[in-house]
Amino acid sequence: MIRKGKIVMLMAFIAFVFSANAADTIIVVKDARLDILTGKQVLVNKRMAMLTPSGLYKGFRIQVISTSNREDAFRIKADLLSKFPDQKTYIVYQSPNFKVRIGNYLKKEEAEKFKAQLNKLFPQGVYIVEDGIEYTPKEGEDILSQ
Repeated sequence: MIRKGKIVMLMAFIAFVFSANAADTIIVVKDARLDILTGKQVLVNKRMAMLTPSGLYKGFRIQVISTSNREDAFRIKADLLSKFPDQKTYIVYQSPNFKVRIGNYLKKEEAEKFKAQLNKLFPQGVYIVEDGIEYTPKEGEDILSQ
């Protein structure tokens, strides 16, 4: 009895599979503008992935020193500003330390080049940190391909 039930179930399954493979087709007609809209949304998503929640771009800075002495931090910042007036310098306070950082780099390779210059001036060691950077794309610049 159980064997007959299994055979009937198997035959019903086979019949269902063959009927599903029949020549029934479904034609979907979509508006061509959906492809354009999808492409634009992909670009928006990629651009948003490059931003921090605060609206800054994700990038790199070079950290020169981390010290608990406020005067040392401001002295090194002034020294960096005098030697590299074209670079922005920052002091970040994360209790109990003052961290002096310099630069705004989208690519780590750019930061590596500048780090080599700083290593000559600060032999105790500088290193690259990920940070939100101030960056404004130039007109017509495609930052997504960088």
